[in-house]
Amino acid sequence: MVLRSAHPDWQERSIQLLGKEKMERLRQAHVLVAGMGGVGAMAAEMICRSGVGKMTIIDGDSIQPGNLNRQVPALHSSLGRKKAMVMGERLMDINPGLELSIINEYIREQRIPEILHSELDFVVDAIDTLSPKIYFIWNTLQKGLQLASSMGSGGKMDPSQIRIADFAETYNCRLAYILRKKLRKLDVHGGFQVVFSTEQVPKEMIIPVENEANKKSTVGTNAYIPAIFGCMLASIVIRKLCE
Repeated sequence: MVLRSAHPDWQERSIQLLGKEKMERLRQAHVLVAGMGGVGAMAAEMICRSGVGKMTIIDGDSIQPGNLNRQVPALHSSLGRKKAMVMGERLMDINPGLELSIINEYIREQRIPEILHSELDFVVDAIDTLSPKIYFIWNTLQKGLQLASSMGSGGKMDPSQIRIADFAETYNCRLAYILRKKLRKLDVHGGFQVVFSTEQVPKEMIIPVENEANKKSTVGTNAYIPAIFGCMLASIVIRKLCE
């Protein structure tokens, strides 16, 4: 991809909304987004379009046909390509002046402390695998970094039931329930913002899977719910950075 300078007027509407001082704060900020699926890729795009000047994105998966119904980087022309690489190209096309780091790998526990460094101003967790998600959240909080985390978006249809709250205040979310049990053992009870839905998921939507290295089950998803989760995560990040 040929790099070029950003159009001088591309942030005109953002400056009109936030003012030059807050836009400069965003330009100086470094945000990490872990997971480039339906939630994380949308969060990353909204953070980029909002004017954040430095980003790190992480994902080790490749784009599959089943991603086409909901994931930003998923197109027929991108099938088989790495999500992080496709998303990186897209972010640089939005803002050619972006300072972007791409970590094209599945997040392993031993790598998480290396990835989470003190120069990060905000961390977004859109990881959908339980074990690395737990360790990622714990390490982020241990390092004193600001965190916004996505709870379960699968199996949901009603956007009016999506909420932003402290992790300790979540309810009717199976993923949040499991995470609370695990994180309590690590003395984590809350203290970070999450996006979750109170909508109940019918059991028949959850299908066990085999031959998947990182998943024990899948659940039905649609286009708009993960995208809304991602937009709401981005809103947490932008509003906090502008405070």
